[in-house]
Formats: sequence, structure tokens, C-alpha cells
Amino acid sequence: MFRIVVFCLAASATTCWPDGASPNPVERPSAQADADAPPVPLERLSTEHLPNAIRIHPRVISGGLPAGGAGFRELRRLGVETVISVDGARPDVELAREHGLRYVHLPHGYDGVPEQRVRELAKAVRQLDGPVYLHCHHGKHRSPAAASVACVAAGLIPKSQSVKVLQLAGTSPHYRGLYQAARDVDRIDHDLLDALEVRFQASVDVPPMAEAMVSLEQSHHHLQKIAAADWKSPPDHPDLDPPHQALLLREHFTELLRTEATQQESDAFIQIMRHSEETARSLEKTLRRWDAAMTPQPPAALNQQLRQITSDCKSCHQRFRDVPLSEK
Repeated sequence: MFRIVVFCLAASATTCWPDGASPNPVERPSAQADADAPPVPLERLSTEHLPNAIRIHPRVISGGLPAGGAGFRELRRLGVETVISVDGARPDVELAREHGLRYVHLPHGYDGVPEQRVRELAKAVRQLDGPVYLHCHHGKHRSPAAASVACVAAGLIPKSQSVKVLQLAGTSPHYRGLYQAARDVDRIDHDLLDALEVRFQASVDVPPMAEAMVSLEQSHHHLQKIAAADWKSPPDHPDLDPPHQALLLREHFTELLRTEATQQESDAFIQIMRHSEETARSLEKTLRRWDAAMTPQPPAALNQQLRQITSDCKSCHQRFRDVPLSEK
């Protein structure tokens, strides 16, 4: 939700397995590719615990956050050895290690993939143990963009396929920066990638604004699940209390508005934040009044208020977060 800071973080090394050895080795396709890489069939995978999984190259799969242990087990069944998160949230490194998988954290924003990050992603998909699974939260926007530019830059797929990856993943055209990154990427000479010094880290710290946005998005996602369950705690997530989740969402907006980073944003950005804060406060009040009244049908205002928050988010994305890097 809203603009998220682009992460150009210097990477440093960690590994996820003892003694640096990869457990349960599998036959891996070669990462070498000619300058004019032939087209590779793009394939949507049928998976239960990996959202929106797409095979872009024999070495590279794009998708969403693995759903707990079941997701990591499914990755192992697919032969995956390295998991790359381009999401701002902190990866579950320990759970990945339990399933014999290495995590690498290379986050970026919704407004594009910075040039240095493209190089790091290309080196990762070319040289790290594979197959490699790149993921963001839902697998629809940042991860297909990252996988696309990584594969083109590494010479695994031709540039003519870069935008097709995003289209297959269902990336919204509103994410102009991600599409521009896919259109602009070029193959990087292998010698340059070999010379590039990168120490891949399992988890990196992200700017406070980005961390706050991750928490805010999570609360919004929880409220969407609650709304789908007729504004009750979802059967698969009984710990989600509807009024409390609305409170958390409002608190995220309130805390963001207090930060120095937000105060340095434009008046239009702050105005949208304040409007969302007030709508989240109204949502909480409506939920608590309904809870106290104990009437069977949820008030119509609940759906209207959540739609308004979602609409504010989309508007802010388009005006601030999804602006291509070249236009900033």
C-alpha cells in the first residue's frame, strides 16, 4: 500500500546450511546461455502452497510467499535449492533451513528494479544453486518483474519474452515501473557478472517506511479475509479478531503519519494517508457497534469502508509508489 521505498541495499553474505553444503542435491540445468537466447516456454505451474507459480526457465520459478512448511516442501519437490525474496518482509530463514533451502534477500520496490539490483539478481540466477524460486508476497508484481529482468540480464531468456513474463503472472499494467524495467533490461556480459562482487545475505534490514508498509499491507490483507468470511474470523484464521484488525490497520496509518519520512512527503500523499486513517477508524467503530448489537447481518457500511481504503491504496500506488524510477 502506498509508495514503498526502493531498496538499494549493499548485500553481505550468509548461508543457510551447515558447512556451506547444499543438502539433497538435484540435477540442475546449466545457467549458461548464448547472447541470443532462444525463446523458452513459459509455464504456469499447478501448485497448492506456492501462489501464482510460473516457470520462466528450467532454472527459475517466480511465485508468491511459500505457505509455511507445506510451501517449502513443495519447493523441494520441484527441485528448488535457493529461494530469493524480493519482498520487504523479513524471510523465514529458519523454516527454509529446516527444509534444506537457502534464502537470499534482494528486496526492491513497486516502482521498478534498480540497475544494481538487476545485476545482483542476474548473478544470483546464473550462479547460485538452482533451480531458484523468486518470490514477493502474492507473486503477481515484484517477483515476476525481478525474475524477468534477472533471466534476460543473465542471458537465460531473450528480451522479447521479458514483458510476457509479467503478462502471464497477471501483473497489473498500473505498475508502470515494473513493466518499464522489463522493457528496458538488456543482457549483461557473463564476464561482467563473474567479476561482480556480491555477498548474498539471507535477510537484510529495510528502511523503516518500507517495514511499516509491509505491516500495513498485512493488516489490509487480513481484513480482506475477514470480509470474505462475512466479517467474522475466517475459519482458517480464527485468531483474527475483526475489530482488532481494523484497530491495527488504523494504528499503522497513525504511526506512519508521525514519522519524519512521511512528513517529508507531498501534501497529496499525506492527505491520502489521513483519509485512510479516518476510514480505518470508522471501520473499527462500525465493527464494534455491530459486535455489541449482536445482529446477524453485518452492516453494509463495512464493505463500503473497506472498499474506500482499498481505493485510496490503489490511487496512492498509481500516483506515488508505481511511478517508474526514471520519472522520479
